[in-house]
Amino acid sequence: MEFEFFIGIDVSKNELDFSVQQGKSFLFHQEIVNEPEAIKAFLKEVSKLPGYAYSKVVFCMEHTGIYSNHILSCLYQQKANICLEPATRIKKSLGDLRGKNDKVDSQRIANYAYKNRDELRLWAPRREQVQQLAHLSSTRSRLIKAKKMLRTPLKEYGSFIKNKTSKQNTVVCYQALKGIETSLENVEQAIMSIINKDPELKRLFSLITSVVGIGKVTAVQMLVTTNEFKDINNARSYACYAGLAPYVEESGIFKGRGRVSHLANKKVKTFFHMAALVAIQHNTELRSYYERKVKVDKKNKMSVINAVRNKLVQRIFACVNQNRKYEKNYLRLVA
Repeated sequence: MEFEFFIGIDVSKNELDFSVQQGKSFLFHQEIVNEPEAIKAFLKEVSKLPGYAYSKVVFCMEHTGIYSNHILSCLYQQKANICLEPATRIKKSLGDLRGKNDKVDSQRIANYAYKNRDELRLWAPRREQVQQLAHLSSTRSRLIKAKKMLRTPLKEYGSFIKNKTSKQNTVVCYQALKGIETSLENVEQAIMSIINKDPELKRLFSLITSVVGIGKVTAVQMLVTTNEFKDINNARSYACYAGLAPYVEESGIFKGRGRVSHLANKKVKTFFHMAALVAIQHNTELRSYYERKVKVDKKNKMSVINAVRNKLVQRIFACVNQNRKYEKNYLRLVA
């Protein structure tokens, strides 16, 4: 699809900065409040440009979470072409940059869209059920963090302060901790209710959790981060996304060893680390693999655990792509 107009949007909590380009020619910049009515007024104004049509325009912005909800909703209603890109990708593509403000950022985003117009991947919204899972998963993470913030000091008090004071602090925090536990149970129930009521989510969830080591939390994260395996549909791409795929850096006589990238979804990586440890304990094949690599081949433990994480990702995608649950004792039939 060929575009004539490129509109870069710098999104913040309170304001939106628009920079409009026609081809590589900059037309104008405008700042508005981040509210639906102001966005609709801007879209009506910009539509008056000569030759303007939504089919000829691409709106490009950085992924900023919930702050971009208003603009995405308004643009989607107009069936506009939307490109939602990671901030690091835009920054790296533009080279060595100096100086920064909202106006300049929106211009750089518009220029990024123009330069990469032939490779832009248009955004499509996730289904409402997947959006709900994403929000509930985030709420669950915040509740666990709050629970840890309260419990950890209470455990330390028992070792370093008087017993009377320690008990007093425990009593004071009891109701708060009990409330967090109740909220966590409600979140878990809400997540499972959404999955069980939706046939597609229920099918994918059962396939993912059939792999030994993969629990409910990791399965939900995969459903959300892959958008039901629509945005990411192969194991290698997901391993890159989660920071599990090692890359080798070589230059001339320098031969580096494979290392994983730090540009990854660290939360997903942590979930798969825990899943790998569980799988090594409860899956005979993976336990044998781990012990052989560590004890016989003298491989670094973390490197072997990362290999196990990759094996789990490969198994999950194999199950999803073949629409069949993981079989522990599967034997391939050879003709």
